[in-house]
Amino acid sequence: MIIRLGKGNQLLIMRSLHLEKGLGMLKIQRKTNGGVIFTLSGRIEGEDIDELRRLLELEAAGSHIALDLKDVTLVDRDAIKFLTDCEEDDIKLENCPPYVREWIGREGGRPRRKKQHNRTDRVQKREQGNELK
Repeated sequence: MIIRLGKGNQLLIMRSLHLEKGLGMLKIQRKTNGGVIFTLSGRIEGEDIDELRRLLELEAAGSHIALDLKDVTLVDRDAIKFLTDCEEDDIKLENCPPYVREWIGREGGRPRRKKQHNRTDRVQKREQGNELK
């Protein structure tokens, strides 16, 4: 994983993985403009989900967050579950490819395990923990 700070308030994270038949990569760019937009490019796979969740949890409670999926080329089932959870946590999915939107729709109709906490609860608990120190 490569983490770089770009111009201004931009965060760039890249993960590359050599696969049998090529190179898989997820590129994440963070931009702020009244809200926070994470632009995702490339493949979103299960191994990326923990890092994506961690990045979202770092944002302040009540922040307007969006994921721009315009340049996403491939997703797996774990990514679809993650994106479904994002929408349930009021994270907007912008420029969502039609096949991803359709898959999210199908996934949303299935019974799901109850989540332990939503993003706001996790951020509030983290902030409360920092106040105690």
